[in-house]
Amino acid sequence: MSGINKVILVGHLGKDPEVRHLDGGVTVASFPLATSETYNKDGKRVEQTEWHNIVLWRGLAEVASKYLQKGKLVYIEGKLRTRSFEDKEKVKKYVTEIVAENFTMLGRKSDFEQSPNAAVSQSSDSKIQDEYTIGPSDENGDLPF
Repeated sequence: MSGINKVILVGHLGKDPEVRHLDGGVTVASFPLATSETYNKDGKRVEQTEWHNIVLWRGLAEVASKYLQKGKLVYIEGKLRTRSFEDKEKVKKYVTEIVAENFTMLGRKSDFEQSPNAAVSQSSDSKIQDEYTIGPSDENGDLPF
């Protein structure tokens, strides 16, 4: 039996996506994402913020570089990945990242001038598909389900 590795986050970008182009023309974008939750402690409201390292590949990275900016609110689905590398002193370091499989831009339409409702997914063959908000199915305003 295989396991499940699924992450769902809603948060604000900590900075604009950093885009790199690797050998073979592969595009990768990365940015920090802040998620916050509040709770009461001793009658006081406390906010706790977590920072997540987000990585997007290929077409999804291209779309993120065009539409995402620091401070924007996004919904991200992906999976956890931990990788290791050696620093300048040859010390092995580990970093845990969320490899995004799709994202949806949230907030007001004016927050995303070029594509206000787009949800973007990375399919297995690296193509990008745009999904838009489902609207009424007929002129009476009935929903299709």
